[in-house]
Amino acid sequence: MNLPEFLDMGHYAPYVWGSYGVVAFFMVVEVILLVTKRRSLLKSITRLARLNSKN
Repeated sequence: MNLPEFLDMGHYAPYVWGSYGVVAFFMVVEVILLVTKRRSLLKSITRLARLNSKN
């Protein structure tokens, strides 16, 4: 089996590679969402810590 035959996946390449592409896309989106959520939580914690330190 050579590389072009492997990449063709027995004529199922659009389905196979499309599935990999969709999964990769959502994995990247998940990381972006986690990073933004973490930043938001850290800002909230910092804000709460400042409020508690003033009391």
